[in-house]
Amino acid sequence: MLVNLQEVLKIAEQEKYAIGSFNTPNFENIIAVLSNAEKYNVPVIIAHAEAHEPLMDLETIGPVMIDCAKRAKVPVCVHLDHGENLEYIERALELGFTSVMYDGSRLSYEENVENTLKVVKMARKYNAGVEAEIGVMGTDESGSDEGIEVVYTEPDIAERFVKDTGIDALAASFGTLHGLYKSKPKLDFDRIRKIKELANIPLVMHGGSGVSPEDYITAIDCGIRKINYYTYMAREGGRAAWEVVNVVANPLYHDIAYAAVEAMTKDVEEAIKIFYHQ
Repeated sequence: MLVNLQEVLKIAEQEKYAIGSFNTPNFENIIAVLSNAEKYNVPVIIAHAEAHEPLMDLETIGPVMIDCAKRAKVPVCVHLDHGENLEYIERALELGFTSVMYDGSRLSYEENVENTLKVVKMARKYNAGVEAEIGVMGTDESGSDEGIEVVYTEPDIAERFVKDTGIDALAASFGTLHGLYKSKPKLDFDRIRKIKELANIPLVMHGGSGVSPEDYITAIDCGIRKINYYTYMAREGGRAAWEVVNVVANPLYHDIAYAAVEAMTKDVEEAIKIFYHQ
């Protein structure tokens, strides 16, 4: 069933777990995520990142995501991840997305607030939820770190930002990165605890792929209620596809796609077990 961000976050707060938010730039990803959500009977978020537009355009994958969410036997929120262009965000809402993230983290505080307020006003017309970010991670959603400086979220500024914007969830920078980790991330859990205490709002972990099970659990205990996950799922799908191409003589595409789905389903299952205390 299709629901908005507020509904799944309410469940997460009640159950004290984190909702998995999985980027799904293709149908194979959608299958891997929703099959596990239904298997474990948990709410889930499927997301499309603006940075993935070159891989799959919003107008093509968006309606597929929404239809799959409506058909699902569990609550499913359809989310736009890291939207920076206000017109792009509005297109997602018009398509039926039930949640959007505005990422103005690289702007000044005043500009970030100004644009976030516009997105909140826009989203309320569609009964959709809004996530926004304060602080800057060291890489963007595509995995590039060119010209991007890490800026950890300051708890007092996070509190002010939430009050100034009226958002439903806050993405905070506390040591995670998008893409593949070159070394074990050092997460600032005290920072998350303080932000949760002051902002009093569901918190979001970006760059959730590759974090250790122990760190996931600690982050959830500190107030993380949404974990973004994509890169490691996609990597497992790529590895499985590579094996088929290099082992099977004259493989057909459906052989490659099936292997990728199986591998990504297993990876998503392990993440869901941790996020939802299964």
